[in-house]
Amino acid sequence: MSRRAGNAGHSTLAFVESPVQLLNVLEWAHAHAPGAGLTLVVLSPTDPMTRGQLRRTAELARTEGHTIRWEEARGGATAPFRTIGGLAGLLRRAERIVLGDPFSRYVQLLLTITGARDLVVVDDGTATMEFVAQLARGERLVRWHRKGGRPGPRDLLFAPVSAVARRRLTPGGSRTVEVFSSMPVTKTPPGVTVTANTFAWTRERFGPPRITKGADLVGTSLVETGVVEGDRYLRAVRSLAAAHGATRYFAHRRESAEKLHRLAVETGLEVVRPDLPLELIARRGPIGRTVLSFPSTVVHTLPLALAGTGVRVAVCDIDPEWLTAHASPRAQGFLSGVTGTARDVHRLAAISAG
Repeated sequence: MSRRAGNAGHSTLAFVESPVQLLNVLEWAHAHAPGAGLTLVVLSPTDPMTRGQLRRTAELARTEGHTIRWEEARGGATAPFRTIGGLAGLLRRAERIVLGDPFSRYVQLLLTITGARDLVVVDDGTATMEFVAQLARGERLVRWHRKGGRPGPRDLLFAPVSAVARRRLTPGGSRTVEVFSSMPVTKTPPGVTVTANTFAWTRERFGPPRITKGADLVGTSLVETGVVEGDRYLRAVRSLAAAHGATRYFAHRRESAEKLHRLAVETGLEVVRPDLPLELIARRGPIGRTVLSFPSTVVHTLPLALAGTGVRVAVCDIDPEWLTAHASPRAQGFLSGVTGTARDVHRLAAISAG
């Protein structure tokens, strides 16, 4: 039990921008202060699927006793000013800030306002691994799939704010920093506390699931982020589904409707667009006896959420030939690291997508 467990109630202000971040705030609250309500601020994105998952996950948070503050943070040119102005008082009074995305410019700007001495970064998947590594090296905070590119005009304009946020996220004096993660975190900066996210709340709240005889395949947004070439990805999905008898494809919330329509037509898979984070969907069931995935967060989180159920999680490596010409020079090594560090998964050889 953390030393903070006794006072992790409404003096704690949490900021999330995705359903996965919101789920992991719930896991953090369950681990550190079960029964204590947080003030949870949703900085709502514009993407309809993400918004839908956020609303459903926020309802779960309300049933756990947390206060939800929904901010239309991107609803027009004046929205950021309204949002930041409306949150300034809460930020100044908060004793602890919990955040899901230290790379978010919105979150970095909010960090320049708060005087909170306790900062917690909850899991945001593979980005958490990169955040800790960059913090340890003293680098500017850049998402892994953009690393290696030259800073653009907006990056340069925002650089002073990002530098202040990075200093706030570095422990020192009376300021503490905790990383709450299910990911393998290495090269931890001095003073940063790492706490394991075991998905205990998810397992207690849902399931065990009904398990089907077949296989399910988990989608990824690597095409949308410009890392993997679209045609290669579709051929890889078709080959993987055929080899393992998969019948359903759980879409990532950022996958485009056009790609998913083409995927359904060309592979025959039933495309499922989950209304909650996949860890919750899988735990509620039904779920296939084998869950297939490319390198992504779920190869770390699903074995924890599905512990004791007998479901096998298998990961297929990304062939270097699938990468686009614009992919970050670090992409292949990072994706291989995501696969190689996953525990309790079955590793599949890369398949042909030629």
